[in-house]
Amino acid sequence: MYAILLRSDFFVKSLRLNIPFILIILNLAFLVLTLASQFLALNPHFTNIALSLFNITIITTMLTTELQHTIDFKTKPLGALGYLEHLAYKIGMVQKTISPQLSQPHMVVFAADHGIATTGVSAYPQEVTYQMVMNFLGGGAAINVFCRQNGIEIKIVDAGVNFDFPAGLDLVDQKVRKSSRNILDEPAMTVDEYQKALKNGASVVTQIAETGCNIIGFGEMGIGNTSASSLMMSKLFNLPIVSCIGRGTGLNDDQLQNKINILSTAIEKHPNIITPDEIAQTFGGLEIAQMIGAMEEAFRQNMLIMVDGFIATVAIAAAWKKNPEILNNCIFCHVSDENAHLQLLELLGQKALLNLNLRLGEGTGCALAYPIIQSAVNFLNEMSSFEDAHVSNKE
Repeated sequence: MYAILLRSDFFVKSLRLNIPFILIILNLAFLVLTLASQFLALNPHFTNIALSLFNITIITTMLTTELQHTIDFKTKPLGALGYLEHLAYKIGMVQKTISPQLSQPHMVVFAADHGIATTGVSAYPQEVTYQMVMNFLGGGAAINVFCRQNGIEIKIVDAGVNFDFPAGLDLVDQKVRKSSRNILDEPAMTVDEYQKALKNGASVVTQIAETGCNIIGFGEMGIGNTSASSLMMSKLFNLPIVSCIGRGTGLNDDQLQNKINILSTAIEKHPNIITPDEIAQTFGGLEIAQMIGAMEEAFRQNMLIMVDGFIATVAIAAAWKKNPEILNNCIFCHVSDENAHLQLLELLGQKALLNLNLRLGEGTGCALAYPIIQSAVNFLNEMSSFEDAHVSNKE
């Protein structure tokens, strides 16, 4: 009978309607702990830590209860806004408020070339990378269109394009080297190059944070980067490489088989790579490494992190392997048409907002999902409660 009561709507409603009672209990417990520490002469250092942790628990419990109460008592049936309610709750918890705001949204597109691209793993030649960077800077790419539409500031970063760009462009120069190395011959980056890439990515976000930005998305451009991402996914999750490979920029069957053969050889050449940083350094790309550093810095800045498609999800997976809490700030914007992306999302225990069969990259999924994220914030802040609107709630 007790188990049934716990699962009942009556119990849930009663709990939410007795928020003051819950807070009284928590504060009494806090008082008991304080008195116990004095009477039992506990170690002061231990006591301070215990009290601090308990205080954090009280604040978190108060926010959790109040936030869920606010969502549930809008003028709608419980759960009627579906996943949008989960999204609103997540944003509120990240910002630690029942009235979250999205400020100065930014999109950062990291661009770099890959040594492995010269082996035929892509349907496009390497020079497309720099040509697309020029297109970004000219405002003519899909990501430019969607960012303009939704009021998102865009930054284009040269993380390692195999090209000398002319001076005077609105391009963020964070080039570590011209292209990563060919993974078939040697690691994609040296340890020093990889560490520099992480720092360069982080510095981009640090500067953006100074504008007041609290939500940021990351895109990429780099011929061959789906191959690097497939290799990283395989090593990060100990999966057969063939299960992590897709058609990328649109390979035909013969080209896909060639890609499988090349990446299988690359995996075999570097068998003793284990840690996330070793994996990213050996198999990744300069734009992927900078994206990892940028994502880690965005988490340190407590920004909401919009995660794009397959390549961006591989980057966040590497960051997650180092610090699982980073997923608390992540919003996965879409599931791409790249073969392994859905599998990767499932491995991370995540659900994407959109499924539009995209496979473009650039951060386009983030820009398209942004209005939905804004809607989650808006309903939390602007939608009336039953009490405010004088609407009768369900008995």
